[in-house]
Amino acid sequence: MRELAETARQWAARGRTGVLARPVTEQGFGPRHPTDAILIDEGGDCHGTLYRGAFDAHLATEAAALTAGHTARVCAVSVHDEEVKRAGLTCGGRADVLLQPLAAIPARWWTLLAEGADAALITRLDAGRTRAVSFVAAPDDGTVAQGPVQAMERARELLARRRAGRETHATDAGLVLIETFPAVPHLVIAGGGELAELLAAQAHLLGWQATVTVTAQDTVKLLADRPAAACLIVLSHEPDVDIPALHTALTGGAAYVGALGSRRTQARRAQALTEAGLDDAHLGRIHGPIGLDLGARTPAETALAICAEVLAALDGREVRILREQTGPTGAIGD
Repeated sequence: MRELAETARQWAARGRTGVLARPVTEQGFGPRHPTDAILIDEGGDCHGTLYRGAFDAHLATEAAALTAGHTARVCAVSVHDEEVKRAGLTCGGRADVLLQPLAAIPARWWTLLAEGADAALITRLDAGRTRAVSFVAAPDDGTVAQGPVQAMERARELLARRRAGRETHATDAGLVLIETFPAVPHLVIAGGGELAELLAAQAHLLGWQATVTVTAQDTVKLLADRPAAACLIVLSHEPDVDIPALHTALTGGAAYVGALGSRRTQARRAQALTEAGLDDAHLGRIHGPIGLDLGARTPAETALAICAEVLAALDGREVRILREQTGPTGAIGD
């Protein structure tokens, strides 16, 4: 949905009407982005991506059927068999899709998305699913007290996990849809070379931001600008680069801190950081040697192993083999 922010803001500034569509509940469809959504304009054209366009025409018709006084419409959609192939989906599924007039979405929501900031949208549906009231939750946002308390607490928990997504909750105030958009992860890669380039490419595939730096000054500035989104990856073995970078990340609240290097290099860094006043709690946050044990040998494999560890760390997830888990995995096919 973040990619729709500028379009929504432009429409609102011009007084254009539109409808925002996104799923309340869904089953199937295989792996896809958990925050996909579309904006439907007055002419029925869809902007954005939801189920690869399989239901665009149907949702446009449903959007046109929104009547005055109704701030929401929930419609059921499903796709199976040949329709799955035509849409290019991995597998079929069904979903209940919420449609809301653009005017019913707080303007601050689009501003926060456009800025890349932490934000959650709390939408309360009435029993008939014909009205919806949305609230924005964001750090230090004065509007947070307006939302249902249980939903607000859950939104904060989800934002703290640094993963975007949607989920519904039954609260004392009724059914609530919680949509969370943590700040986009920003890989701050201290040290250049082939691995740095591959890490930046891997970050791009994941929809993350990435910046390669070679000086301590540039690295520290990036870490200080947006610490909640910053994920430091130290490739440099130069003490005048790696120590200031690690110190800033560990004391400034960076979302992830990792460092490439042998155990001897890690020990040298730990000693220098201890002498600089950091304690065991700080040092324990460093992922070093960096990366998951995937058997990586090549630079490309190493970049994958590092980004996989960042992904797991941001979600607070203990890495396990999916086939050895029981119950929903929150991953492919669930």
